Amino acid sequence: QVQFVESGGALVQPGGSLTLSCTASGFAFSSYSMSWFRQAPEKERELVAAITMSSNTKDYAYSVKGRFTISRDNRKNAVYLQMNSLKPEDTAVYYCNAASRVGGIWTAEYNAWGQGTQVTVSS
Repeated sequence: QVQFVESGGALVQPGGSLTLSCTASGFAFSSYSMSWFRQAPEKERELVAAITMSSNTKDYAYSVKGRFTISRDNRKNAVYLQMNSLKPEDTAVYYCNAASRVGGIWTAEYNAWGQGTQVTVSS
């Protein structure tokens, strides 16, 4: 059974930093690219960042490029998202999932999603 458990979300002031963590189980973690998605209220879920199996390639949404960093630890079946210079528009529930890239577009590998972790950026 595929499972994702996200953590690390919080209320933070604009300009602040957070690191999100996700642990995955139920599939061969090291054989998959991984990703972070987010969903803001009344908006569709969107890709934030993706990382290939060996961390050779990292892709970011234009809106977070230069501020967010994705990383992974295959020994721990974990993926991380370091978020700096946070903005109010980063407010959302953040989710992780395995990912695949088809035609240059990253999509979630599994329909199973974790509970997500809430990030709120506000003064």
